[in-house]
Amino acid sequence: MPRFVSHRCIRPGTVEARTYQQRVLAKASTCNTLLVAPTAIGKTVVAILLSAHRLEKFPDSKILVLAPTKPLVSQHCETFRRMINLDPNCFVVLTGEISPSERAKLWGSGRIIFATPQVVENDLVSARLHLKDFSLLVFDEAHRAVGGYAYTFIAEKYREQASNPLVFGMTASPGADEERVRRVAGVLGLEHVEVLTEKDWDVAPYLGSAFVEWRYVELPSYIVEMKRLLWGMLKDYLVELRRYGYIKDDISKVGKKKLLELQSCLQADLEKSQGRGLDRVYSSMTARAAAFKLHHALELLETQSLATLKTYLDGLRLKSDTRGASRAIKRIVSDPRFVKLCFLVDKYKGEEHPKLGEAVALVRQQLEADEDSRVIVFTHYRKTGESLVKKLGMVPGVRAALMIGQTRREDQKGFSQKEQVETLEKFRRGEYNTLVATSVAEEGLDIPSVDLVVFYEPVPSEIRTIQRRGRTGRRRDRPGRVVALIARGTRDEAYYWSSKHKEDRMRSILRDMRKEVVSGVGGLGEQAGDTAQMTLSRFVVGEQVVVYVDHREMGSGVVKELSRLGVRVVAEQLVVADYLLSDRVGVERKTFDDFLSSIVDKRLFSQVVRLVDAYEAPILVLEGEGSLFDRRGIHPNAVRGVLASLAVDYRVPVLVSRNPRETAELLVAIARREQKEEKREVGIRGKPKLMSLPEQQRFVVESLPNVGPLLAKSLLKKFGTVERVITADEKELMEVEKIGKKTARMIRKVVTTKYVDEEQGCS
Repeated sequence: MPRFVSHRCIRPGTVEARTYQQRVLAKASTCNTLLVAPTAIGKTVVAILLSAHRLEKFPDSKILVLAPTKPLVSQHCETFRRMINLDPNCFVVLTGEISPSERAKLWGSGRIIFATPQVVENDLVSARLHLKDFSLLVFDEAHRAVGGYAYTFIAEKYREQASNPLVFGMTASPGADEERVRRVAGVLGLEHVEVLTEKDWDVAPYLGSAFVEWRYVELPSYIVEMKRLLWGMLKDYLVELRRYGYIKDDISKVGKKKLLELQSCLQADLEKSQGRGLDRVYSSMTARAAAFKLHHALELLETQSLATLKTYLDGLRLKSDTRGASRAIKRIVSDPRFVKLCFLVDKYKGEEHPKLGEAVALVRQQLEADEDSRVIVFTHYRKTGESLVKKLGMVPGVRAALMIGQTRREDQKGFSQKEQVETLEKFRRGEYNTLVATSVAEEGLDIPSVDLVVFYEPVPSEIRTIQRRGRTGRRRDRPGRVVALIARGTRDEAYYWSSKHKEDRMRSILRDMRKEVVSGVGGLGEQAGDTAQMTLSRFVVGEQVVVYVDHREMGSGVVKELSRLGVRVVAEQLVVADYLLSDRVGVERKTFDDFLSSIVDKRLFSQVVRLVDAYEAPILVLEGEGSLFDRRGIHPNAVRGVLASLAVDYRVPVLVSRNPRETAELLVAIARREQKEEKREVGIRGKPKLMSLPEQQRFVVESLPNVGPLLAKSLLKKFGTVERVITADEKELMEVEKIGKKTARMIRKVVTTKYVDEEQGCS
């Protein structure tokens, strides 16, 4: 008979007393701790016990629990509410769907607050939240605390603001790179790592078993022939790169990762060349791009399905016919071997990749053996997922559904989080008994335990492998099964061994870190803030400046850096500019790539005109590493001409920064000068003025295809009114200088085509 935890903050009979959880709790209550444990072992219960301990020790304090997705946030809230002995109103869920003003109230009223990291980050930046009263901060999926992810900023602010800080991180798989694991530990300020495994004496009795099988399939002869054609093309480009000195390894071992790394090397050489050896660099860039695309095609052929490969090849052919198609694509499509490959793909398009039939057979056998089973099939590509669902739909007794992420992919719309939750709920109820899922189902969603997990392909990531495998074997009374499909003689085998070696290395790293005895915050790794020089902090202490930020910029790294520098950030919907520094200074920020894109699509000068019209002192900040002049295939002289026009014709200063940190420092320096030295105000009077009638007329006409500020003026001078511009026919439009037949036709198409709602058009 199970024993239950007895604690005044825990509801009686809700938390089973388990030795390993008490063991972790004993350490986690004394120092910042990372818990690494398999899925379904009860990491959340440890967080609940730790929360109860902190609430008892600091009765007036609050608890903050972070999770990467809204469904997972809600799941944590329900679990905490069920086990912790507090009024239900004390548990608060905060997501981006709640207005900022309402969130400010809830931060004050809640005791245990559950939120997505982006919401917390925004509220910290906007000063709607101060972490002084939070005695515990829980990071779920703590391995995400790298790079620009919001966890890093929140941890930094927590150390800075909390009166009685304690951090608890949870993950099933922190990664196999020791530097990365230590970086996560440093960013979160962790001092100790607790590692639980299925083999621990006090853990094993509570876990079900999961049998793992690696099943090989043989490729048919027609796929082998396609593979030969693709490899022949790929080999030619790799030999070319070796001839130019960019590859020194055995070309058979050069993968997509190496080709990605080579891209930055080529970019650096391009910037250093200064006209010498440009042909060699450009030829190498083309060869690298072509090799990368062919590597991808080879991966689809070997590991996915002919339908997925056909979609990709058709996309290359379509792009090759468009204006501005890259030289890499043109070279690939014009190769006779590519033509033969496409012929073979079309010839055998009705045939299946052997893994497709094997996956369907596994699902059928599982459901025939137990019709109440639940099955998940993981696949990397959506197109393969669609093929699997279609094939499974033909099998009696199989009720399959597709589960994909939110991002739109080319012509395919993603799933909203609401659609994901609805699909999972139907899976849980048994309306679906099989889920075909991409990586979205690996973490961050409340997936019920399943009886069979099928890997359509191995993944070269130990984190993703562990997350996938953890979807089964959760129940003590029902063992789970994992089957990974491997196409013999393909990269599937390499991915399998890569994942296995990384997982072994991860466990070794964790064993070593577990033995370390450290003291002080962040003893397991350098804190992110240690290397950042707070060069302006001395200027803002005691004389805080204010920066108004357009709400669309709130997710940028610049806003976080402004907060680090002590700036009071106010989010507003700015009609013009990204940052408002005083009643006369408005700043538009563009990354190098965005700046060049705005030149190509001709929106730059219309934006600059509005900036000039709105502010007495407009500024453009360009942000990026390296050179601005050797990107996107735009001639350097064209870029220089645009910069000259901005400075001379529009009198807009162009400032350059390397990264968000430098951009923030620039903004603070200008804001401090304006607000403290010049005594200028910022706020309501700093908002952009309304456009005059002529400005509004030009603005409307500039929205037409290929029409910029100068052409808009010419059209209005010719026709007199906006109405006459809109009603002019092609012949009349072509009477205006610089409007040719193509532009005139495009304008007429825009003004005469019947409007169709995009959502209706996609249904």
